[in-house]
Amino acid sequence: MEASQIQGILDKQRKYYRTGATLPVSFRVEMLKKLRSTIQKYEAEIAEALKADLGKSTFEGFMCETGLVLSEISYMIKHTRRFAAKRRVHTPLAQFASSSYKKPSPYGNVLIMSPWNYPFLLTIDPLADAIAAGNTAIVKPSAYSPATSALIEKIITECFDPEYVAVVNGGRKENACLLDMKFDFVFFTGSQSVGKEVLRHTAERLTPAVLELGGKSPCIVDSSAKLKLAAKRIVFGKYLNCGQTCVAPDYILCEKSIKEELIQEICKQVKRQYGENPLNNPDYGKIINEKHFNRINGLIDQKKVVLGGMSDPITNQIAPTVMDNVTWEDAVMQEEIFGPIMPILTFEKFEDIFEILGDKAKPLALYLFSEDKKHIRAVQERLNYGGGCINDTIIHLATSEMGFGGVGESGMGTYHGKEGFDTFSHLKSTVDKKTWMDLPMRYQPYKGSYFKLLKMFLR
Repeated sequence: MEASQIQGILDKQRKYYRTGATLPVSFRVEMLKKLRSTIQKYEAEIAEALKADLGKSTFEGFMCETGLVLSEISYMIKHTRRFAAKRRVHTPLAQFASSSYKKPSPYGNVLIMSPWNYPFLLTIDPLADAIAAGNTAIVKPSAYSPATSALIEKIITECFDPEYVAVVNGGRKENACLLDMKFDFVFFTGSQSVGKEVLRHTAERLTPAVLELGGKSPCIVDSSAKLKLAAKRIVFGKYLNCGQTCVAPDYILCEKSIKEELIQEICKQVKRQYGENPLNNPDYGKIINEKHFNRINGLIDQKKVVLGGMSDPITNQIAPTVMDNVTWEDAVMQEEIFGPIMPILTFEKFEDIFEILGDKAKPLALYLFSEDKKHIRAVQERLNYGGGCINDTIIHLATSEMGFGGVGESGMGTYHGKEGFDTFSHLKSTVDKKTWMDLPMRYQPYKGSYFKLLKMFLR
């Protein structure tokens, strides 16, 4: 799409937003219902698109993408009226007589840029929040997931007029064009490197932005953990979507005394969940493209592989792989893996993890498997991370009742549910001053007798 065409869409959205058409809550709810029914209409096609792009099974596609999207939309339909209401607050006596309140107001024209790893979920989820908050939106799906991106355009075109919600498909040229334009708000999900570029562009225009990035999310396992259950849940979270999940456990950091037993249980679980030959498992997906396939393969040190390590360049598949005796200097520990490789590192005593992780970049997620309440409390209080789970992986993002987002290098801002509504809203603070009286003490000339009253009001 040419720059002039994109600019034309944005200009029409600005004009449409100024009419106030998106502001009534009834309109927002109607649009959310329309989006939900259209997604339900195309459920089978969504599954086919996810299969084409990432090899996802119908079950996994619904569990991790379509089902979560429908859940978020339904949640916003139910709660948008409450979220959009005035929120009355206490008024100080010094401002008598008046009332004070905060009122959520949409930013206006927003840009949503989404990634390829969960192409449907990470496009439509923030869009639902943006619609609930009363914005117009231009959506830019990833060029790396063409089947899903094309279907997203089909669904949104069927649902909405382009002056309200529009899709811009394409690659780097379209991305650069969009970032050169002035939006009222930008929501980006993707890599840290691209996130830096997004932030540079938005900073030039003083445009508020949310960045949902990633990083090397640790999975800590101490000697008190229930290892069989821990292995089962770690394997699920690590190899879901072939490891191409921003909150996947990037590596295991386990107590040295239980390492061998944990590895045995992990190997058993990989075979139990994916079979003796995962590359022949019809429900096991694939790496998104040849570029990422080659990158991930380059992180595997065959001398340290204790399970897996096989790959198929024809199907872009890499078997679930476990690596032992990994050091912090190995290639696999120098970048976010974003693939089905599980490095195992160890610590001697639990207190060591705070020294080990203390100078690392703040991760998007952190997972702790432990039955020790002191250890659980210490990790929650002393380590900084976006979110996570105790004795599980991944599932903290699968709810509309909690915000999801990163901190530091793993991102800024949150969304899902009310936090998503608030993210796409500006909270206006208003004092409604009454006109039937006017206290004279704030006006010049100042009087000494008023000063005592002023000090009484403001203490």
